[in-house]
Amino acid sequence: MNVQHLPQTALVAGGAGFLGSHLCDELLARGLRVICLDNFHTGRRSNVAPLCNDRRFTLIEADVTDARLPDQPVDWVFNLASPASPPHYQSDPVRTMMTNVVGTGNLLSFATRAGARYLQASTSEVYGDPELHPQREDYWGHVNPIGKRACYDEGKRAAESLCYDHFRAGSLDVRVARIFNTYGPRMRSDDGRIVSNLLVQALEGREITVYGDGSQTRSFCYVSDLVRGLIALMAVDETPEGPVNLGNPQEVSVLDLAHHIRKALSSSSSITFKPLPSDDPKRRRPDITRAKSLLDWTPKVPLDEGLARTAAWFGVPGHRVAQPEELARPAE
Repeated sequence: MNVQHLPQTALVAGGAGFLGSHLCDELLARGLRVICLDNFHTGRRSNVAPLCNDRRFTLIEADVTDARLPDQPVDWVFNLASPASPPHYQSDPVRTMMTNVVGTGNLLSFATRAGARYLQASTSEVYGDPELHPQREDYWGHVNPIGKRACYDEGKRAAESLCYDHFRAGSLDVRVARIFNTYGPRMRSDDGRIVSNLLVQALEGREITVYGDGSQTRSFCYVSDLVRGLIALMAVDETPEGPVNLGNPQEVSVLDLAHHIRKALSSSSSITFKPLPSDDPKRRRPDITRAKSLLDWTPKVPLDEGLARTAAWFGVPGHRVAQPEELARPAE
């Protein structure tokens, strides 16, 4: 991407979260001004605290479900404002749904007023427990609309619909990224995602918990690769006709991941098995043909290298356990 064609200002909703804070870092590194908007429901101030000394960085505490979003001149709007791990989005499912539907509607209106380009962070969860493997963007999915995960799955599906309604109306340049499992430093230890769960258990010498028989698969993308993909999708000149999968096509079983982590940490933790949660997808792997052709994007960081970097971060004192001032605020 040619740096001289980059815009001046980007707004990142959910910018204090795991993925959002890495995106803020990279946008600043590429010379943009960044406005980070977060309600700190699951995001952490510590994720962006080092950025607050940069005059090009502005932190605004606000909720995307509030229609009174600050009107500021921006060129790019990234919507990453949603809890993304099952324990967090299931803890207040109504709030999760409203964040993805009402919040997306508000940000689309904001981007329209600003004349900005808009990127929606969607998810592989829109494919549900897929019957097509690997998942292509033209697959409509296999989702339980009334299950425990529906607040997130269906919330993201509705958000995509809103995006393309605005696009078809001719009022907005919209891009949608369907993000597959992403991991790396700044993941919350309590977020319930498989990588953070297993790493923290192994680092603390506890039993490593695998749900089901561990044969279910995921595809794990390191955070720097994912951020590079988001920026490439936002920066590409021609608006893609539909969503673009961003993820690592290397498929790994959960049990194999547990063994990878034990080996990486020289851990003696035993592996214990528990019942599989309801609606848990059995296989998940992206077809990234569109990302390769449209964005010239593929993941670069191997799983073992990414796990080592993430384990090193979790191993730093104070990072494994959320501090009281960093915990999510109670629902208002």
